[in-house]
Amino acid sequence: MLLEIVGALVVGALLYHFVFGNKDDTLRMGDGWWGAGQRQDENEDIHPFKIETSDEELNDLFHRIDQTRYTEPVEGSRFNYGFNSIHLRKVVSYWRNKFDWRKQLEIINRYPHFKTKIEGLDVHFLHAKPANLPAGRRAKPLIMVHGWPGSFYEFYKIIPLLTDPASHGLSDEHIFEVICPSIPGYGFSEASHKQGCDSVAVARIFYKLMQRLGFRDFYAQGGDWGSLICTNLAQMAPSNVKGLHLNMVFVASSKPVVFLSILLGKYFPGLFGLNDLEVRRMFPFMKNVVGHVMMESGYMHLQATKPDTAGCGLNNSPVGLAAYILEKFSTWTEPDFRDHEDGGLERKYTLDDLLTNIMIYWVSGSIVSSMRFYKENIGKGIGKAEHDKLPVKVPTGIASFPNELVLCPLLWAKQKCVNIVSFNYMPRGGHFAAFEEPELLAKDIQQFIAKVERK
Repeated sequence: MLLEIVGALVVGALLYHFVFGNKDDTLRMGDGWWGAGQRQDENEDIHPFKIETSDEELNDLFHRIDQTRYTEPVEGSRFNYGFNSIHLRKVVSYWRNKFDWRKQLEIINRYPHFKTKIEGLDVHFLHAKPANLPAGRRAKPLIMVHGWPGSFYEFYKIIPLLTDPASHGLSDEHIFEVICPSIPGYGFSEASHKQGCDSVAVARIFYKLMQRLGFRDFYAQGGDWGSLICTNLAQMAPSNVKGLHLNMVFVASSKPVVFLSILLGKYFPGLFGLNDLEVRRMFPFMKNVVGHVMMESGYMHLQATKPDTAGCGLNNSPVGLAAYILEKFSTWTEPDFRDHEDGGLERKYTLDDLLTNIMIYWVSGSIVSSMRFYKENIGKGIGKAEHDKLPVKVPTGIASFPNELVLCPLLWAKQKCVNIVSFNYMPRGGHFAAFEEPELLAKDIQQFIAKVERK
């Protein structure tokens, strides 16, 4: 009888191993066509692209700014009701009278920009290479992907730290050539003409971009939507992505350990590997995590359901667009900035940098198509996509910034990323890591890749 039981257990274990244990954990790459009309043969040429704006476009912008109607704020509200219109007038005055878009265009065009047709869409990207690569050294290709409401411009302060680290007082053990594409529908990448262009589709497009550029092996880095796109890229092409670095982690796990850590982590932190910092940030959970997410996620519900309605006014009013986007650069950088009269905007950024990002959305007319990305990714529910159920097996590094929108303790990250080689808590910073704290992020990328290379 005992032998029969043992035999049954062995057979059951073998069946489980072969039926479930050998399941392919690679995300299906598939294919797609997001251009107008029926699929056509594509010209795969890569051609230079220069960002330019006509006088007519600028005159139209100024006319619309001058026609703005403002609503007086509630007394003492600061930024707790959104962007305070008193400070908004000051920002708009600077935009209208002092901001030099022509000068900012010169800065933007310092790096080479290109476009190439992939799956029916004109995909825009910049490609920054080291100017003075030491003899015998090879630059490591790194694709960096932005999110919403950011753009490729978020990376302008970190690019020189990665392509020429020695000149900025950083270790030059690893030198990079950086590829920063615009997500389709953002900035100067053409928007999808068809429904369904989600993070997996964009990951595949960016995989094809890297292959077209001649990179068989490369590193990937991202936050916000860039984090999800790069994660999908690593799931889709694990033999090509040498390492994945994230400053935001998406975990849609239903594993019991996650729920138990929420229920019991405050009382038994050691049982779940939670350190003091994680406990302080997590608990009380309903206030610190759920309450914070609810406070900052109203935009997400709009954009995941009716983006075309919500975006209509933003696409017609430059001041409305600025208020909608810049408010995120306030509270997503530091929640306490809600209690500042100026939203704390210039504590981490300059108005020139903030307005340059706004101008990228305005001159490209991309705010509505950028908002549709929420509809494509979470309009059908969270945690239901194929990629949500698959692990990430490539070496992963995570930089956890204290003011990030979504808390992700190491325990939770391990439920998704099964090969974490670096997990570091940053001393400061929020959601827009590369824009806020380029040196901190660059150093973390460097040390992560050093660990991967040594392995």
